[in-house]
Amino acid sequence: MSKITTHLWFDKEAREAADFYISIFKDGKIKSSSVLHNTPSGSVDIVTIDLAGQEFTLLSAGPLFKFTPAVSFLVACSTTQEVDQLWSKLSEGGTALMEIGKYPFSEKYGWVQDKFGLSWQVMAMGNREIKQKITPTMMFVGDMCGKAEEAMNFYASVFHQSKIGDSMRYDKGEEPDKAGTVKHAAFTLEGQEFAAMDSAHKHEFTFNEAISFMVHCATQAEIDYYWDKLSADPAAEQCGWLKDTFGFSWQVVPTGMEALLAGNDKAKIARVTEAFLKMKKFDIAKLQAAAEGK
Repeated sequence: MSKITTHLWFDKEAREAADFYISIFKDGKIKSSSVLHNTPSGSVDIVTIDLAGQEFTLLSAGPLFKFTPAVSFLVACSTTQEVDQLWSKLSEGGTALMEIGKYPFSEKYGWVQDKFGLSWQVMAMGNREIKQKITPTMMFVGDMCGKAEEAMNFYASVFHQSKIGDSMRYDKGEEPDKAGTVKHAAFTLEGQEFAAMDSAHKHEFTFNEAISFMVHCATQAEIDYYWDKLSADPAAEQCGWLKDTFGFSWQVVPTGMEALLAGNDKAKIARVTEAFLKMKKFDIAKLQAAAEGK
């Protein structure tokens, strides 16, 4: 399992979306699925899928949050034909944010919100090496505009095997964006690629809990470390969730959490669910004790 994975919050479409996404990406597959009962959202579906070797967890937990383009997923394509194929599937029932076509940075590129509202950027990479197929991309808007560089440096200071990669910056004359802010930049956390960008244009959205990153921790010490480093809003702390100083949501979870909630032992799953719903930061020992009925 990768250290950091993506979590997607749906109203009730997690299973439908999982089937849709694995049908689009080559070798996509469902890794696991389960149902949690008696949560604040009632019974919720959890589906974990693999897309191009990257893990995504999809949750159906009610209409509390909506996807926004503040986080999108850049799909690196080796050919323009691959761009066309992905665009055709992802745009069905969706909305184009940047129409597919030729741009200064790519022979063929498009940005689309799919029928579930999730945003994808599909780009032909030309002769550039593709190290990671899908790259989560964070767009800093509104009050957070201009803070992309600060955020990247902060995340790189928290996570290991991290570095800041190539950056493109706005020039004078590209107003409303301020010269020197980040047009697009790459950064790596725990060996995984991410991207960030500032946008000073008027947007009616920002980060929310619909998209969060999960940090998988093998020990309580690891959970304590990431919780202390990332959490900046005590009011947002609940069930392993937190918000950082930029308003972005993270989940700090034990690597064994999925196993604790898997299987056909409904009583065990109910005990673990009841235990974690009472927690802010996860306590591995208490979760394990709940699983064992202690």
